[in-house]
Amino acid sequence: FHCSFYICQVFKELTMAEAQLRGIQDEFTCSVCLDTLTDPVTIPCGHNFCLKCLTDCWDQSQLFSCPQCRHTFNTRPELNRNTLLNEVIKKFKRPRLSSHTPQSFAGPGDVKCDACTGMKFRAVKSCLTCMASFCQTHLQPHYEIAAWKGHKLTDPDRNLKEKLCEKHQKSLEMFCKTDETCICMMCGMTEHNSHEKVELEMEREGKQKQLGATLRGIRKRLEEKEKKLKETRRTVEEMKISVKQKMEEHDKSFTDLIRCIEGAHKKLTEKIREQEKRNVEKAEGVMEQLAREIKELKRKDAELKELSETKDHLHFLQVRATLHRESDQTGVWRLPLSVPGEVLSCPWLLLRNISSRGRPDRVPAVRHTNFCALTLDINTAHRDLRLSEGNKKVTCEGTKAEYPDHPDRFDYRCQVLCKEVLTGTRCYWEVESSGDFMMIGVTYKGLGRKGKGRECILGYNDKSWSLLCSHSQYFVRHNNKRTVISAPYSPRIGVYLDWPAGSLSFYSVSRTMTLLHRFNTSFTEPLYPGFGFYLSLNSSVTISHLTPSDH
Repeated sequence: FHCSFYICQVFKELTMAEAQLRGIQDEFTCSVCLDTLTDPVTIPCGHNFCLKCLTDCWDQSQLFSCPQCRHTFNTRPELNRNTLLNEVIKKFKRPRLSSHTPQSFAGPGDVKCDACTGMKFRAVKSCLTCMASFCQTHLQPHYEIAAWKGHKLTDPDRNLKEKLCEKHQKSLEMFCKTDETCICMMCGMTEHNSHEKVELEMEREGKQKQLGATLRGIRKRLEEKEKKLKETRRTVEEMKISVKQKMEEHDKSFTDLIRCIEGAHKKLTEKIREQEKRNVEKAEGVMEQLAREIKELKRKDAELKELSETKDHLHFLQVRATLHRESDQTGVWRLPLSVPGEVLSCPWLLLRNISSRGRPDRVPAVRHTNFCALTLDINTAHRDLRLSEGNKKVTCEGTKAEYPDHPDRFDYRCQVLCKEVLTGTRCYWEVESSGDFMMIGVTYKGLGRKGKGRECILGYNDKSWSLLCSHSQYFVRHNNKRTVISAPYSPRIGVYLDWPAGSLSFYSVSRTMTLLHRFNTSFTEPLYPGFGFYLSLNSSVTISHLTPSDH
């Protein structure tokens, strides 16, 4: 049964009836409120009014007259609702006949009404039986004509042709599980006759569960990406704050000698900024990638949410099959953002180098210097020595400590070595001393530990090199050869070891850095820093913790 011609006839009759009713609209208007009659009443003169409008009018006056023709009544007429007129007005007020029903013309993204001629209104429903879309006016027969009330209505769909079988031009009403495709009844009885077939609703239920799992996975990845984006932003901010703090410390350390370090200050600043720029660029790249991935996941989330809520089983299955093949191919980003310790720790040393008696060619090579964090080895300490401050300080007290026996312990000489082994490297450390006599030096592991012979004293043999501080004077020793050093005294001593070059330098450290002495030799074994005392109670040596802010 093809009903297209009948549909057109009905639409034509409805349009004519609507035009006729609009022509008599004034007959249904109350002359008091100038609106369509509500609970209409007819008075003896034949005019009609709203029950409330006429009652309010007569309640405020001593005369009972018609508001329209001014005819006066001796007694107040009894007001009864005009039932017939009320029914006519109800039909007149139906949306399909009302001139006040808001209907808009179809825009570029709207589904157009297939029944409109000329300018087409926006469709409000699509009929899967008629395979057409209708505006509010032309949809009315589906609610009033008994034969059409059973038609299947859906939200406006511009892809109605896709719901027809291309071969038989019949509605796609079944799903072939064998071929994973939607088919019509004719297909089910012909080429898909022996296949496993189910109704669209049943197949939708299974696919809906799979869609839910996919949706949860996407949302989980979305949360992870958003979390990673927040962490990256926080890391960038922390890195910027760290750079700012280091720059402030760096500027403060150069205040007193700004004229002689201006060039070095500029170079270091540029290097820090270059590193910051590279880190920020890396972070921005990561954030841009994360933003793109988040945008894509949000798009998929919206598509899957919309698909999950659609009532169109066929559309669900067709679109779902496409979306299911999409997968997240993004990787996990790692971005270690930091400011190089080498850049941030060298300004103070470079400052001292520039100030070292005007001889920058005789100071440590900053670029390749490691700042040693030394620790005293308690297994080597003489029992008259006490270690403290995390084994960073040694004090000669003269009171025997109950250290256990150990083959590496000095049993006669008041000396102690560090745990760290220095070989094949360039390194620098500083110590703060107090008292009348102490030794600062380095030695091979073979330095004697037992007895009072020269083979056990720092600098008195060919296995060790030392600087002696005695009564505000300096001496250096190696292989029992002593050299007197003439220089201003400072309790702070810096030691620079260039093992590959065979160089060991001692510096007096104050506001400037003064080279005291440099040993030039060829080191053949690993070296251990060490310290010694000689009948000097309450003398001490403290290993300094080197940071830019300390200098």
